[in-house]
Amino acid sequence: MRLFCAALLTLFVTPAFAVPDEYKDVPADLAKAAIAYDNAQLEKDGAALNRLLADDYRLVARGGVVLDKAKFVAHSVDPDFRLLPFTIESPLHTVWSDGAVLGGQVEYRTIEHGKPTSQLLLFADVWARRGGVWRVVYTQVSAAKN
Repeated sequence: MRLFCAALLTLFVTPAFAVPDEYKDVPADLAKAAIAYDNAQLEKDGAALNRLLADDYRLVARGGVVLDKAKFVAHSVDPDFRLLPFTIESPLHTVWSDGAVLGGQVEYRTIEHGKPTSQLLLFADVWARRGGVWRVVYTQVSAAKN
């Protein structure tokens, strides 16, 4: 009877989070955080970005521009800036017990002050698990070769 009940339960209970194929090689909680981070950027969700970025976060962007957490969040939610949907090509994942590097190549498309822009970029987000919570601590972005 217990076996029957367990089998029946599996038919009606779905997992809280199904890991997409592109994140099958990373822990489920990290995959969930990474997807939430991408969505927060696309949705201009400042509260989520503040939750997902470490307080000591730094972004080293194209041209050597360095942004801290406050500047990155402010830019991300700026009404004159919009990040367009993207697909991470050639994902690069390296994971250890309390850290990870998640990166790859993206066609970075934006609309800034009404003008569309597009550039092929390589990025690497460094994640740290602090107090049991995954947060981005550092991002490096550079131009990719076509």
